[in-house]
Parts: sequence; structure tokens; C-alpha cells
Amino acid sequence: MGLSGDERRRRFSWKAPAVILGFELLESIAFSGVALNLVVYLAAVLHGTLAFNAAHVDTWNGTTFIVPVIGAFIADSYWGKYRTILFSLLFYLAGLVLLTVSAAVPSLRPPACNGGPCSPATGTQFSVFFLALYLTSIGTGGVKSALLPFGAEQYERHGHGHADDDTPPEKKKQSFFSWFFGAINLGIFIAGTLVSWVEQNVSWALGFGIATLCLLIATAAFLAGTPCYRVRLPTGDSPVKGILRVLVAAFRNWRRPLPPDGEGLYEVLDDDDDKNKDAEEKLAHTEGLRWLDRAAGKGGGGPWDLCTVSEVERVKVLARMVPIWVTCVLYAASLGQMTTTFIQQGMAMDTRLFGGRFRVPVASLVSVEVVFMLLWVLLHDVVVMPVARRWRAGGLTQLQRMGVGRLLVVVSLATAALVERRRLRGEKRAMSIAWQVPQFVVLAGSDVFSGIAQLEFFYGEAPGSMRSICSAFSFLALSLGFYVNSLVVTVVAAVTKRHDGSGGWLAPDLDTGHLDYYFWLWALISLANLALYLLLAGRYKSKHLSSSPTDTDTYTS
Repeated sequence: MGLSGDERRRRFSWKAPAVILGFELLESIAFSGVALNLVVYLAAVLHGTLAFNAAHVDTWNGTTFIVPVIGAFIADSYWGKYRTILFSLLFYLAGLVLLTVSAAVPSLRPPACNGGPCSPATGTQFSVFFLALYLTSIGTGGVKSALLPFGAEQYERHGHGHADDDTPPEKKKQSFFSWFFGAINLGIFIAGTLVSWVEQNVSWALGFGIATLCLLIATAAFLAGTPCYRVRLPTGDSPVKGILRVLVAAFRNWRRPLPPDGEGLYEVLDDDDDKNKDAEEKLAHTEGLRWLDRAAGKGGGGPWDLCTVSEVERVKVLARMVPIWVTCVLYAASLGQMTTTFIQQGMAMDTRLFGGRFRVPVASLVSVEVVFMLLWVLLHDVVVMPVARRWRAGGLTQLQRMGVGRLLVVVSLATAALVERRRLRGEKRAMSIAWQVPQFVVLAGSDVFSGIAQLEFFYGEAPGSMRSICSAFSFLALSLGFYVNSLVVTVVAAVTKRHDGSGGWLAPDLDTGHLDYYFWLWALISLANLALYLLLAGRYKSKHLSSSPTDTDTYTS
């Protein structure tokens, strides 16, 4: 006799997260194999100008990290996470295949320079390349928005939960976030070393082909794991519509008196109907933002006049998360120094190691930072959290770990400033690039503590119907962080430029500039962001699930 669906999922419960982690590793290699060398391909193969390349790379990066918000809305409102991932993979694979073809077919790229003048790509050649690039962007956006919350849902208890092992689901889910974060960065490391080397030294078409093959294997594995997945279908209502209903009802009922302590507010009672058991989680009433409680005051009529306490509380949860998210934008801008000014600092240093026998490629320090991050993930998951659990059930909270990450980024930037000050006052270009290692190590720790905790926070605090959208907040913060970083660079360069139009903190020749002042500026910005975060985190109120005894399908976070 065959196993029932529930028994099969219980038996293979470990397989679903394993497949998803493997999928993310391969997807990260595929995406990074394109993204890390994009500006090099535009310059070396398509012969674009410096300004053209920079503008289009920035535009593509911005689009890539905004698309997940759209994908998340579709996943939460209509398709569900599983189907969103599948449809996104169609775009993703089409983009990577077309990208490989554009690099392999001679007519789709300009001829090589061969020592003579370089002919830029034609309009058709650019069009084919950017069509492939933006198909890839759409695909990765849909995957990024849904894969993480889909993986976390594999640990949710349905009904009364499964007793397939004694490990608490929250502990397993916390480990999943850590390893998901590690899979992303391991993929970046592999792409930044092996795939990038193949692209630049063997063949661009072969490098893009490797990226395509990685995603093809990931897709096949994801489809093969389908029988093991727990799939949570969307409720059918748009989360945005639910938010608007609460705001409209609160505005319409603004004259209605508020009951004391939330008593008498409207809520739907549970029953034993299976449909209700699969419905949205019910949240308990909380203090604060009390003007929204008017939307649940009894006496209203239609759906735009009367909402439930749970619907009101979901809007409160989002309103409380937004200020925390703002600090994530500034934090992402601080992390952006790793791929910009940290690299420029390294270019002004002696890259020879081991007595001059080995020269370190400056950009490879980003890959080295990924190695440090993987070590920090192990330290975080194997040492820090277990030790913290001895002092507090559950270990460090998500907000506490995000605070540690924000503190470490201040330390990293201050370390970079001190190294640059020493360089300018001493050996200058004779100073070894090894002096940069401490700032990369500390920054890696910062990224691990904040990065993992942010993934957990936006997923765990989000209303059940908006987990994909809220998980995409991290990508949106990263996107906006790029723009903030660009704005600060532009302003500082203009304000500190000398009257003759040269020099300044960010002078072309760093030996005549003051990059150390710029690092101190970012350390102060990060310190101010930390202070703001501590203020907001200290006043943050987490969501509270209703204690209704019949609400058996509640998802905890």
C-alpha cells in the first residue's frame, strides 16, 4: 500500500530544504557568473564607452533588485510561491540561453580589435544582448522573491504539526536562513573565481554556458523535488487591497469612539471548517497606532467600512517594519564600500605577497570576503547562537543580531580609515594590501549578523499573506542602498573638490586625496544609523498571534 501525501512529506521532510539550498547555490553561480563580469563584457566584447557601460550596469542592477518586489506581489496575491518560481525560471533560462548564443555567434557581436580601432556593437547586437540581460533580470527577480519564503515554509507546522523529529521547527528554520545565506555567498565565490576566469581567459560563450547549465540543473532538481514540498496557496485576496481597506475604513470611521483596551473590536470566530483552517493567521490586538483600530469598530457595514482585528494588526505590523527597513537602506549603502572604495584603496597599495612571488588581484578581495562570510556563518550557527541559547531561550533575537551587524560595519569603516591614514602618512603605494584584511573580516561578520537576521525578520514578522513581499524588502533596501552610495560619492566629490577643479577627498590619485576622511564620514553615517536603529528596535513591538484554541493552522515566526 502506497504512502499518503502527508506521510510522504513527513518521511522526506529533510529533502525539500536540501533541494532548495542546492537550487540557491546553483542559481547564485548562474546569476553571479553574469553580473560580476557584466561591465567587463560590455567593454571588452561589445566595445561600449565607459559612461555607457556604467549607466547600463547601474540600470540593470537597479532593475534586478526591484523586480523581486513585483514578483513577490504576484506570488502572495495570485500564483503562490511555487508557481511563481516555475514561471520565473522560464524567463531566466530563456535569458541565459540567449545570452550564451549572443556570445557564441560571431554575427551577434562586433569583431575583435586585434590591435586596431575597436568597432562598437551595432544596434541589433546591443538589442539582442540587452533583451537577454533583462529576461535574466525578470527571471532572477521572480526567483529571489519567492524561493526564500518558500524554503522557510517547509518548516511550518500544519495542523498540529509533524512529530518526525524532536528538533523545534524554529531552530531548524533559523539554521535554514543561515545556510541559505551561505549558499548565496558560496555561489558568488565560485562564480567570481572559476566562472569569471573561464569567461575572461577561455571563452565568454563557455562561461555563460556554464551559468546556463547550472540553472538548468537547478531547475531539474527543483521539479524533481515537487512531491516533497509543502505548498501554501495564496488566499486569493490582494494584500495591497487589504491594506487599502483598513486605511479607508479607519478614515470613514474617524469619528467613532475607540473602545478601551481593544475590547469590542470585530473579529471572525473560528470554526471547524477546513477552509478556515487554511485561512490567514489571526493576530491579537496590540496597543499603538490606535487610530487604525477604528477600522474594526463594530457598527460598520460593508468590507470597506468594517475590518477584522487581524486585518488591522497586519497593517500595524507593516507600519512598524518600515522604519526598521529604512535603517536597512543606510546599512546597505555602508556595505557598498566593499565593492567600491575598498577596492580603490587596494589599487593604491602593494599587491605583492610572499616576497613578491604572488600578486593579488585587487578585485579578488571581494571573493576573499565571501570566504570570511562562510566562516562567520559557521561561527554564527555553531558557536554564537548555541552559546546565546544558554542565556536566553532562542538565543540572540533577530533585532539584537541586526544591531550587532550595524555595530560591526562601524568598526570596519573605522578600521579602513585608520589603514588609509597610515598609508598616506607612511609607505603609500609600498604599503602591503594585507593591511586591508581586518576591515574585510569585520565587514564579513557584519554582513552575516545583519544579513541572516534581516532575512529572518522580514519573513517572520510579515503577515502570512505578505511573506514574499516583505522578504523582498531586503532586495529593495539593497537596490536603494546603491543609489544612496552613488549620491554620497557625487556630493562629497563636488563639495571637497579644490577651486582648480582637481583633488578633493576622492582625487584620481589617492596619494593626493583623503580617502581616510571619506571612510570616517561613512563611519559617522553608520554610527548615526546604528543610534537610530537602537531607538527604533527598542520601541518595536512584534506581532502577537491570537490564542484562539481552534486556530490550528497558525504559522509562527
